[in-house]
Amino acid sequence: MSFLSITSLSKEYAHHCVVDDINFTIEQGEFLSLLGPSGCGKSTTLNMIAGLESPTMGQIHLGNKDITHLPPGKRELSMVFQSYALFPHLSVKENILFGLKARRVDKQEQIKRLKHAIELVSLEEHLNKKPSQLSGGQCQRVALARSIASQAPLCLMDEPLSNLDTKLRNEMRNELRHLQKSLGLTVVYVTHDQIEAMSMADKIILLNQGKVEQQGSPESFYQAPESTFVASFIGHPPMNLMTGHEHIIGVRPEHIEVQEVGHKAKINSCDYQGAATIINVDVIEGPFKGSKDIQLSLMGKHQLTEGSHLNINWSEQEQHLFSKSTGKRIASL
Repeated sequence: MSFLSITSLSKEYAHHCVVDDINFTIEQGEFLSLLGPSGCGKSTTLNMIAGLESPTMGQIHLGNKDITHLPPGKRELSMVFQSYALFPHLSVKENILFGLKARRVDKQEQIKRLKHAIELVSLEEHLNKKPSQLSGGQCQRVALARSIASQAPLCLMDEPLSNLDTKLRNEMRNELRHLQKSLGLTVVYVTHDQIEAMSMADKIILLNQGKVEQQGSPESFYQAPESTFVASFIGHPPMNLMTGHEHIIGVRPEHIEVQEVGHKAKINSCDYQGAATIINVDVIEGPFKGSKDIQLSLMGKHQLTEGSHLNINWSEQEQHLFSKSTGKRIASL
């Protein structure tokens, strides 16, 4: 039996279905990311697992226990929020110990767990500070320490890094993944950021309008997107989609080359980003004539004149085929 099992889970508000019959499982020690755009149902799904919202239909099993209708306090899980959810009048130490005191954990055990948690997140020098005296990254470490100290078998995280700046978010992403691996935590992590999901998760579930578009390893999303939605959501820049005579053709920007012979295109812009230059073109001749804003990612710096022409091409092995009518992947012709 899987560690966490979600079966036919749905949630409706006033006859509007925000989570529509989703199914997935998580193994113990796995890092799973619920990914998708705003309004896709990922936070609602997390809240139903946490017991903060009740499902309209479906079941949630943790281990061999049905927790679908249990109150949050009896679900044996911890939660890390986007807003940190720290008590402003309590010190770092008191915030970490709050849940343990509420559950009347033995005092010696409290001290043991506190010491272990603060060492893991490097908060030894900040124990007596209030949240207002901490940076955003330090506040998030307090929230993580509180979750570690709880020793809950399942940790739920709702966009915990989104309030941090880019540099700190990258650092915290690495720290969080290291902590999860070293402690063997089972994590469900909600994010709208595909880079976070691709770099941290063992398994990704991509939601779109309350439904599961695709689930699997990060590699499967990049190498074999199951729909045009997945193709356009995963990748930086995302996959180019061009409508041919029979199918929609998908090609990633890094797989398009400038060649002497190919599809004639007009340059719209060049965006130098250090390691690569992103070139935006419109295809003006050939079977994909009319395809606009096609992106190429070329290594290094390339200064090309806007309005000038070039020929682009790609290997047949690097193209992906999708149905015109359904947008779903076509495995082979």
